[in-house]
Order: sequence, then C-alpha cells, then structure tokens
Amino acid sequence: MIEPSDDRKDTSPLIAEIAEFIRHHATGSILRVGIDGVDGVGKTVFANMLARVIGTLGRPIIRASVDSFHNTREIRYRQGKTSPHGFYADSYNYVELRKVLLDPLGPGGSRVYCPAIFDHTVNAPVTACWSIADPDAVLVFDGIFLHRPELRDVWDLSIFLDAPFAITIPRGAGRGPGYGSADVDAVSNRRYIEGQRLYLQENDPQNRANLVIDYSDFTHPAVAARRWPP
Repeated sequence: MIEPSDDRKDTSPLIAEIAEFIRHHATGSILRVGIDGVDGVGKTVFANMLARVIGTLGRPIIRASVDSFHNTREIRYRQGKTSPHGFYADSYNYVELRKVLLDPLGPGGSRVYCPAIFDHTVNAPVTACWSIADPDAVLVFDGIFLHRPELRDVWDLSIFLDAPFAITIPRGAGRGPGYGSADVDAVSNRRYIEGQRLYLQENDPQNRANLVIDYSDFTHPAVAARRWPP
C-alpha cells in the first residue's frame, strides 16, 4: 500500500463529504476513484487529502498516479517534442496501467496489483512492487486524461477538478524549477495546453465525471455538477 502524504493540514468540508460518501459506498468491494483535471489544477494535493481522510474513516487506501505509467521518452516524443497531439496520444501506457493496476482491482480481478512501472525522470522502468489489495480497499488515482476511451469504464467514482489555464499554468509552474513557464502564452506551454484542449474537446470529462469541482480557489472548492453513482 502506498501511504498518502501531504503538507496541507486543513481539510475542506467538501473533501470530508466525499470521503464520507466513499466510506459507505460499495463496501466489501474495491472502489476505484479517479481524480482527473488538467496539469497544475491540484489533482495530487486533492487526491492526497481525500485519501488521508478516507483512511481515517477506516477503509484501506491504495494511492497511485498516472505519472508512474509514462511511456518511454522515445514513444512520448515520437511525434516531436512540441507536438500537442503527441502529448495527448503518446504520454501514457494505458495497456500496462490496466493490466497491472486497474483491472486487477476491478470486479472479478485478482486483487494482486502493482502501483508503478516507470520513472519518467530517468526514462527507465522501476522495480515492480506487487501487493494484494484488501477486499474493501479504495484506490485513489490521480492524473490527466482519465476519461479517455481506454479508461472510462474502470472508474467506480470519477472526479474532475476544473480551472482555467490562466490559473493552472502559473499554479503548476509555482511548484518550482522544471515545471515550466508561468506564462500561458509561452511557446514551451503550447504542447501541453493544446494537447489538453484536444482531450477536453474529444472526451468532455466535465459531462462524464460523477463530480465536477471548480478548483480555481484551493480554499473554496465549489461543486459544479454532482452525479453520484448508485
């Protein structure tokens, strides 16, 4: 199990509400929760807080991210390092993601899972770490592009964090060196902004997610749409 961690101590009432819903939803079976949204919106922070609260309520937590399922650098940039379509189409290994994590945790799955297979910072596989999930576990999984056709059917609950690029680009750059320019119009941001626009236009995650949250302000998240699963 990957333990969630985050420096932010305050938990919003909305996080508490979602965690309480998850606590009682589909008990006795594994629940796969996807946290979607564009780069820089705050998915990791949100997912860490949510996982921590769910854990305090008594359900075992599996924490994972799409960032541990990147394709190799050669595949990611085969359409060119500035290509938005390449960013959208080639960033992640969805076949392996489903094979080693999402499908084993689904209905009828083995419960034997691996939460990470690749370290994109060194362009190399990581040593597989296999675990057996508790039958009542909750997978809290964050990442971009989670409502693509390859993944739409795996989420028992999906959340889309929404904010404009004018907010998410500077927010992401604020994480420190290596996270890109804070200028939305910078040439270096074109690959990522336009690639994510392709995703938004083709997949309409705001109308597919069970919960859409305006996350423009971390301190005042607001529910824009709520479609709880039965």
